[in-house]
Amino acid sequence: MTESNNQIEMRKLSWGTGVHKIEAAVCICGTDVVVVLAGGTGYHIGAVALGIPRPSLADSSQVSASASVLCVTGHQEDMLARNAARKIAAAIHCRVTVVAGIHIDKISTEDISQLIVNCKLLIKKIITDLNSLKK
Repeated sequence: MTESNNQIEMRKLSWGTGVHKIEAAVCICGTDVVVVLAGGTGYHIGAVALGIPRPSLADSSQVSASASVLCVTGHQEDMLARNAARKIAAAIHCRVTVVAGIHIDKISTEDISQLIVNCKLLIKKIITDLNSLKK
């Protein structure tokens, strides 16, 4: 990711407003990336995923990614962390760890839908930002 493997660079990005705002702290650690996704009213660690790029099983000329996940008991950020780690790792061709924690008391289905949209848009923004560093 960086020209030298012995550098750490931090970036902060966000998407949305109010309780639906999702923030990302992106740590570029040599050739690897760590992303913390947090939002709602209580930032925390709910799940952690490690995405590793690999040739696609459907078309080996394309890059895909595999992911392993750890989830805190009772938390539901595992799919968010997994999907984000896989998507970012495949897009930027490096190992990516995603830490996710989003909490809203008495969350509604509308809240969940908006948070999912905001997470997807923020992940696209992260990929665009990281790809711009390669140029």
